[in-house]
Amino acid sequence: MKRVSTYFAKPGEVAENWQVVDATGQTLGRLARDIAVSLQGKDKATYTPHTLTGSFVVVLNASKIRVTGRKMTQKYYYRHSGYVGNLKSIRLWEMLKSRPERVIELAVKGMLPRNHMGRQMLRRLKVFSGGEHPHQAQVAHIGTSQTQVAEVPAVDGG
Repeated sequence: MKRVSTYFAKPGEVAENWQVVDATGQTLGRLARDIAVSLQGKDKATYTPHTLTGSFVVVLNASKIRVTGRKMTQKYYYRHSGYVGNLKSIRLWEMLKSRPERVIELAVKGMLPRNHMGRQMLRRLKVFSGGEHPHQAQVAHIGTSQTQVAEVPAVDGG
């Protein structure tokens, strides 16, 4: 009897897909989760842990995301230069005002693996604060339509 082996995608076999996501009105964490799944390729049947099987993701309108609760004033982003006493902190609303792309990049980065593959996946993420992006040729060339992450409708309990 012939044994069926598990399919593992090779780097040359994976087709490049591009997804365009509109972040207008989306909750930050839920949007970042969906983007991280697409970057890893876990939404495809050909997912292979050691190969980049994920899509390129272009996020538009990063400045129009929303957060729940009082995170706008209570959430801090920290960075440290390595020198003594040089811990810098910035609030979420300040970061959204100055660099809204960085907010989504950091949220997605926290959901990706912390290794070489995770850094390669993060390079496939393109975030823009406005509604225009310079990757029209790639999206049109590959032939994928522009997709938008849709919110799941609430189910009535009655």
